[in-house]
Amino acid sequence: MALRMWASSTANALKLSSASRPHLFPSFSFSRCLSTVLDGLKYADSHEWVKHEGSVATIGITDHAQDHLGEVVYVELPEPGGAVSKKSGFGAVESVKATSDINSPISGEIVEVNKKLTETPGLVNSSPYEDGWMIKVKPSDPSELHSLMGPKEYTKFCEEEDASH
Repeated sequence: MALRMWASSTANALKLSSASRPHLFPSFSFSRCLSTVLDGLKYADSHEWVKHEGSVATIGITDHAQDHLGEVVYVELPEPGGAVSKKSGFGAVESVKATSDINSPISGEIVEVNKKLTETPGLVNSSPYEDGWMIKVKPSDPSELHSLMGPKEYTKFCEEEDASH
């Protein structure tokens, strides 16, 4: 946390950007939210992400969420075949700092659960958007995806949330 604040304040003080000194710096920019936010995903204000491909949506917690949780030591997930409802809990993540409920950003039928997380819960930390996914759902109302944030909105949301703490 201190490193993130130092990097952010240093970048702001130095006004680092690719536009200010194009011949000295590669193309990059700093964000107050140093967590990874990926294009092509939708994000909930409870810090879950959704990747909708065809008839299935993959759900997990964001890099921002896992960073705030710290080292994940246990993940509790439901069984396939069950149902999830938008904004309702479907499992829990236990870390060295806290236990947090995981909420579903959309409603639907659970078609697959990431069983790797039972043996290796740290995948949530090391690969939150790939190997650390949690459940796959067949959405019952795909229009619910429209109410979720895109990458830019989620990044701004995280910056504002971090600034208020």
